[in-house]
Amino acid sequence: MHTLTEKTQMLTDLLKKMDRVVVGFSGGIDSTLVLKMALDTLGKDRVLAVVANSELFTDEEYEKAVALAKALGAEVMGTQLNYLADEHIKHNTPDSWYYAKKCFYARMNVIAQEQGFNYVLDGMIMDDNSDFRPGLRARTEAGARSVLQEAGFYKTDVRALAKGIGLTNWNKVSSCSVSSRFPYGTTLTPEKIDQVMASEAYLRDLGFPVVRVRYHGEIARVEVPAERLSDLLERSGEVSAKLTEFGFRYVTLDLSGFRSGRMNETLSEEERKAFVS
Repeated sequence: MHTLTEKTQMLTDLLKKMDRVVVGFSGGIDSTLVLKMALDTLGKDRVLAVVANSELFTDEEYEKAVALAKALGAEVMGTQLNYLADEHIKHNTPDSWYYAKKCFYARMNVIAQEQGFNYVLDGMIMDDNSDFRPGLRARTEAGARSVLQEAGFYKTDVRALAKGIGLTNWNKVSSCSVSSRFPYGTTLTPEKIDQVMASEAYLRDLGFPVVRVRYHGEIARVEVPAERLSDLLERSGEVSAKLTEFGFRYVTLDLSGFRSGRMNETLSEEERKAFVS
């Protein structure tokens, strides 16, 4: 088992060999650490942060990511991805995240080639290997590099190093594509996506930074951490009224609490293996 100091040295050594890199930057702590370490190791002139906007993430997330990358001293390029143009993504098939990542990495590779950079880097970490991540196959096919994985970083390592080097978002709540709020096989539309995004934005403003509004047709299934269930129940009336305004007929609270990747639990082991191989 390598220490954090050893992993940090491995990460630095990897970056030194890459010369000029494009970092796919989301504003999350993983890609923030990659960008910061790349800037410190290679210098501003050899690093380009590319921030992708799309229908599956909020404009607020995009704008915050751009602002953070600039604050770190990076040159930043924005790009727009139309994920719903792909039928797999639009119909939210179990392998839709493979196609989303395929689209993402393809755009990153084009930008890298056009701008004269050697490698495309992402923020994948060791923890991603233990979840259902079809996007890992797309990364490998595209030749992108997950330098945190290559150096053996887990989330605890990422947060510890990020805090140690003064990154302000070291404990930022993880976010993911809004498609994860929909059961597989649900056709995604801008209206449904806006409905979920508006509901989650309202709940975050209400004081629930970790929240998921899972879409089940007329039903909204709200997930918050187990220790916050009672807090949400105290405001159940106003929450129900507001989410009804957003278009849900019924608003429910999941008593199991928040758990990342909840929709993946419907997949069999055979399906999981088929989509990630």
